[in-house]
Amino acid sequence: MNCMGKIHSVETCGAVDGPGIRFVVFLQGCPARCLYCHNPDTWNLKDGKDISVETLVQEVVKYRSYMKCSGGGITVTGGEPLMQPDFVMELFQACHAEGIHTALDTSGLLNWALHKAVFDYTDLVLLDVKCLDPNTHKTLTGLENRGALRLLAYLGEINKPVWVRHVLVPGITLDEDLLRKTAAHLAPFKNIEKVELLPLHKMGEYKWDELGLDFPLKDTPIPTAKEVARARSIFEAAGLVVQ
Repeated sequence: MNCMGKIHSVETCGAVDGPGIRFVVFLQGCPARCLYCHNPDTWNLKDGKDISVETLVQEVVKYRSYMKCSGGGITVTGGEPLMQPDFVMELFQACHAEGIHTALDTSGLLNWALHKAVFDYTDLVLLDVKCLDPNTHKTLTGLENRGALRLLAYLGEINKPVWVRHVLVPGITLDEDLLRKTAAHLAPFKNIEKVELLPLHKMGEYKWDELGLDFPLKDTPIPTAKEVARARSIFEAAGLVVQ
């Protein structure tokens, strides 16, 4: 367990990044520049704190009793965790040896096919499906969406449990026609346990300010309860479980 990684921070008792109580590790580094990113301070890999797998696992196991009683585990997020695939794989191997459930929060926007072995030690994938339309996706993230859609297909092939995350942005992804197409694309995948529809929020806007960056969506309204309910109904009509 000598592999070193760069982390941004940890959350010891997370409750929104997978089932149960989670030890959430935020890794440093991300290739995307999502307009709504609430962790822009994770973008640059060099800004992270160095830590070994061994040291991190020593912290994780302290919370094993909470994980066991709640059906929780460890979640690795970011940033984009697959910028550090060797670290993630060794960390998940070590967690499995300790009987700890593993979840990976990824956008699939990197060349993940070079690192398929990571998924052998991943119990659950939280897959961020940013946008089905390729042009809108590139506007939203700065990157193409082919990698994410290929990862979705691969996870279906190996029957890996997936929770899809989809951010609702008025004027961009919060479009009824696009939502219907997205729901229709996801519906055939039997390994998708649920879809998490995440309304745009601006809780990370202050981080953009601290970094001297202009938050691109500062004038974009937050989705209304009615808009979120309508989006939910579209996905449920396609037979998907929605949270």
